[in-house]
Amino acid sequence: MSLSEERSAGRIELAAEPPLVVGELRIEPRLRRIVHAGGGEQVVEPRVMQVLIALLKARGGVVSRDELLQSCWNGTVVGEDAIERVIGRIRRLTERFEGLRLETVTKVGYRLLAEGGAAPAPEPAARRPVICVLPFLNISDDPQQSYFSDGVTEDIITDLSKVSALTVLARTTSFSLREVSETVPELAARLGVTHVLEGSVRKSGSRLRVTAQLVDGAAGAHLWAERYDRPVSDIFTLQDELTAAIVAALRLQLLPAEKQAIERRSAHSPEAYELYLLARRYYRDEEEAGELRQLEAVVRLCRRAVSLDPGYAQAWSLMADAQAGMYCNHAVGDGGMEAIDRALALDPHQPGPHAIKARYLLRGRRFEEAQAEIDLAMAADPVSGLAHAAAGRLFYVQRRFREAIPHFERAMAAGEVWASEAGLLSSYRVVGDDAGIRRTAQTILARAERVLARDHISLTGIGCAVGALAYLGEGERARALVERGLLIDPDNLIMRYNFACGLSAGLNDADGALDLLAPVFARMTPDLLRHTLIDPDLDPIRQDPRFAAMVSETASRLGVEIG
Repeated sequence: MSLSEERSAGRIELAAEPPLVVGELRIEPRLRRIVHAGGGEQVVEPRVMQVLIALLKARGGVVSRDELLQSCWNGTVVGEDAIERVIGRIRRLTERFEGLRLETVTKVGYRLLAEGGAAPAPEPAARRPVICVLPFLNISDDPQQSYFSDGVTEDIITDLSKVSALTVLARTTSFSLREVSETVPELAARLGVTHVLEGSVRKSGSRLRVTAQLVDGAAGAHLWAERYDRPVSDIFTLQDELTAAIVAALRLQLLPAEKQAIERRSAHSPEAYELYLLARRYYRDEEEAGELRQLEAVVRLCRRAVSLDPGYAQAWSLMADAQAGMYCNHAVGDGGMEAIDRALALDPHQPGPHAIKARYLLRGRRFEEAQAEIDLAMAADPVSGLAHAAAGRLFYVQRRFREAIPHFERAMAAGEVWASEAGLLSSYRVVGDDAGIRRTAQTILARAERVLARDHISLTGIGCAVGALAYLGEGERARALVERGLLIDPDNLIMRYNFACGLSAGLNDADGALDLLAPVFARMTPDLLRHTLIDPDLDPIRQDPRFAAMVSETASRLGVEIG
């Protein structure tokens, strides 16, 4: 065997690795998933799973950094922080799941000790189907109609996720594949899926054409294909037929309860459905994410949708989510409690309204009630990004930062990025995870820079960039953006508060942070004061006499106890 062949033989290829059982854990490399027999699971990054498998294969032996580079990075030279980041994530896995213990052998490498060792997991007689739904192409004459094709795609993912015999990749993963050039077999091997669904949507006036093809991931052959030509008013029936056809093509049994859940759509008006899809597109628009104008547009669209279809629970839920964002991020409105109650009264099985209600309850530090709502949200959808964002927030405000981290990470993986990144960054700082700080700050900065490249006065983009730059130690750039933000909107209290957090926690600039906070304390609400009292980003200035005086004066004015 040549040297190159010998090196290649030691590489960890997740698509080719069989499942392993370690104590009560089942480790599934193809799906990048760790499942505990007693309940609970976690999906990890490809590189984290590769290193985990490499360490398990060593059966308690020490694996050097060079060996990890060869087997998991294909020999590519990477910085020390790349390996430390992955090892840090594996260390957190060992803290979450019993049965694993990671040891660092100074100047040598790492070893993973597993109770009872790692044994091959018994494979089921037939492998459970795993499907990736690629974003359906918009082939309408109007490119702006992409919101409709994306909405159809997302609803197909949601419907298929209700089939217990099928594993469906999350929406975030699917939509990240919009521009991929890989063949279906290449994509399937990389993602560890058995099938890929692709298609297109053409909407013209009152007519709708949807095509869909189910492709075998290994062979690349079409297993099923269909074209639907219908009036737009038949969109709900069309979606039900499409889901049923895919389930039949996969030779799966659709349980009566699952069929009922798929067909239980809260929308009855096609016009209201289109408005909802447009509102959902605005809500998820990265360029506008978190901006007050964006959230107000979402609320207006949803209000119009529910005026046409008062029983549209999902539209009420999205409206509540936008209103909660308006209150929490811009101190506008009341937090959307009326819309939350309407959504839950119409459909108590939605995860979103329960998660949003938990966020509302946290404002009053009603932790037990918030936890009950989070439990209901996760029971409805264990991978709900909103539910995990709320769970992360619950632990965060209780200053249980290690417990908050995995929830914030799962929320980000599910697409609830803006709601989770700041809490994740702050939590990493408190627990002393430098690799986590740097990785998260770089992710936030990259996202903020994309937004600012398209909108130079985006206050959300500026605010996120300031915090990330401060944590990365780039004080000059952070302060320049603070100055820009204050010139654009000097009276924006939430922006000032976030700037102060960045300067306090990231740059240890007490004077700069206190100068920013002075106008905030003068107009502070009771909710914001309560948050200020527990915010870890302000811990570096908490003992400063100026800070203590502002807290005391504001608490007295608002009648808030600070003991």
